[in-house]
Amino acid sequence: MTQLSLSIEQADGTVKAEHQGEDKAVLVYKQAYEEGDVIVLNSSESGVYLVIQLEDTIPPAYVYLKGNTYRYPVPPSEKRVSYSPKSFTGSVHVLQARLATEDERSATKNLAYNSFDQSDNEQCFPHASANVQTRGESVFAPRNAINGNTISHSHGPWPFESWGINQRADAAITVHFGRTVEVESVALTLRADFPHDNYWTQATLTFSDGSKQVVHLEKSGEPQSFAVEPKSIEWVTLSELIPSDDPSPFPALTQIEVYGRD
Repeated sequence: MTQLSLSIEQADGTVKAEHQGEDKAVLVYKQAYEEGDVIVLNSSESGVYLVIQLEDTIPPAYVYLKGNTYRYPVPPSEKRVSYSPKSFTGSVHVLQARLATEDERSATKNLAYNSFDQSDNEQCFPHASANVQTRGESVFAPRNAINGNTISHSHGPWPFESWGINQRADAAITVHFGRTVEVESVALTLRADFPHDNYWTQATLTFSDGSKQVVHLEKSGEPQSFAVEPKSIEWVTLSELIPSDDPSPFPALTQIEVYGRD
């Protein structure tokens, strides 16, 4: 059995509420969050596959917990614009974590999806990182590109958050899986707030095994799927982004999905 626990800690480390159980933890927290509060997920075993829901207005995520602990700071008010206005508000919060089933582990799925990623995440995978984030604003953070939201016809606060590149010619985003996974296809959803936005006509996928694949993109806000030669990898990078001749200087990525299995 794996002991799982969920707790709420305030900024000084004081535990405000906690629940633990075997293979599953459910915490009902009957208080409003305060600035500096942190949601803490603990597991007695490292390297476990979990289904977590650290905020009841955000869909659950299948994740790989590399270590024993994941600390998830409750987003401060100025960073909540990339979440639903209902998220992290009110006086009752339901948090859940459980071991993933064997069927969930073996199923083909979007291995890049993690609705509970954050910028300094080194424990709860997948995780998105990038070499640029427009003006450092949360609505343009790398995590937005793996949160499962493919609504692409505008930009800015939720539900139009995206990964913004601040007009960097060498912009690159990487999805880290935290373990070796088997992948077979990639889907990209470009932000499509035309004519405000531009789009990329070509991009390069670089995989941790050293292989690369160039993909050609259309002017569309719908997911564009690309089969890849099946391979075992630990990360994939999207880079070498070539914009179209459209006059806008603002191409952006709404979502990257990587399909395969553990």
